[in-house]
Amino acid sequence: MASVLLNVLTYTLIPVASATVGGVIAAWRTPGARLISYVQHFAAGVVVAAAAGELLPNVVHEKSLWAVVIGGGLGVLVMLAVKELAKKAEGYISLIATVGVDVLIDGLIIGIGFAAGAKEGILLTIALTIELLFLSLSVAAMLSQAKASRGKVIATTFGIALLLPLGAVIGVVLLAGLSGSTLAGFFAFGLVALLYLVTEELLVEAHEIPDTPLTTATFFVGFLLLIIIEETL
Repeated sequence: MASVLLNVLTYTLIPVASATVGGVIAAWRTPGARLISYVQHFAAGVVVAAAAGELLPNVVHEKSLWAVVIGGGLGVLVMLAVKELAKKAEGYISLIATVGVDVLIDGLIIGIGFAAGAKEGILLTIALTIELLFLSLSVAAMLSQAKASRGKVIATTFGIALLLPLGAVIGVVLLAGLSGSTLAGFFAFGLVALLYLVTEELLVEAHEIPDTPLTTATFFVGFLLLIIIEETL
């Protein structure tokens, strides 16, 4: 268990660093809407590839209807609750709390991935590293608009990023020793959460500005890139 936890913590330092870099960049100069749209499309493609290539096969392999119904249903309920929390968020403190919950769930998904195997965990970490970069850019831009100091912007994005390894550790501890349909239920939960992330967050916000053939192509670049990485691991 200790070696697995150390492995998870080591890999989750990558998205933490990504989010911190995003916060530092946005603290000095907020990226334009077009650039953020590229990042969102690319991240969406990577996350879809991770969901389809890593979590879905583990759900299907167990052939457990109840695992899909219970785990997937719980995933739907949790993500809808997060969406309602986001709708009610007023001011940047509430929005930061909502993003924090989102990142904690992302960490849990990484923990689920490592429960399936090191390769699955690494690929999910890569996918969510890009997604966390986008979230840090969004939070940093919001804080900058609220006239927060650069130090506060960087500290806030770093603090939110630390919730990812926390969620990953919780996921690994919860799933230690589980197998069969119980583990498949957690995979179904993670699958639903990732698909929600793509369809209700990344692409929705990416389409707030008009698409171009290049931004659309960026989605498939991200998708194919993760598939290529998977083939080389």
